[in-house]
Amino acid sequence: MFDHLDFKFYIGDRIGLIAPNGSGKSTFFHIIMGLNKPTSGRLELFSKTVSSAKDFEEGRRRIGLLFQDPDDQLFSPTVIEDVAFGPLNLGKSKAAALKIARRTLADLGLEGFEDRITFKLSGGEKRLVSLATVLAMEPEVLLLDEPLNALDYEASKKIAEIISNLKQSYILITHDIDFSLYATNKICTINHGKITFEDESHIHVHRHMHPHGRYPHKHE
Repeated sequence: MFDHLDFKFYIGDRIGLIAPNGSGKSTFFHIIMGLNKPTSGRLELFSKTVSSAKDFEEGRRRIGLLFQDPDDQLFSPTVIEDVAFGPLNLGKSKAAALKIARRTLADLGLEGFEDRITFKLSGGEKRLVSLATVLAMEPEVLLLDEPLNALDYEASKKIAEIISNLKQSYILITHDIDFSLYATNKICTINHGKITFEDESHIHVHRHMHPHGRYPHKHE
């Protein structure tokens, strides 16, 4: 799928990755996390070459992956259990993990969600709780896979604002060029298995005005 892929990511980078379905965007994230193994080439995380499952342990502590589908991320009965799971898994005490979970929920405007049943949440609520599960692990880098996928206008607006104000460096997969321009400082795409940055790919915004234009829509 990838052809001599060459990609470097530095502290402070906020990269938007816009590419067609099936081009390998999610696979790219899964390779970084060690969920998929490349057939050739070399991968470095934090200046260390990684290949075995053990090699990826440090990277998984320092990198947070937000899956495209929140249902792939949420598995505990209640919100607080899901958000506290990551800190517990990192060796925090139960009291410390719950404190981190409550603080993270509050930071995302989710006070009072602690005892909510995860599978009964709305799509936007699930996405916010999924983001909380990642942020509770206090990662240095975020991999955000379609965070606005299948959300309505208000939920998209809220999550876009939250993401743009995060302190972490991140790579953001999205089909929304406006969102990418708003929340990132570089834009790239995948062409024929290679990553191409915006100075080569000429991504641009089409500005227009018509009735109901404030709502998300598509141009054929």
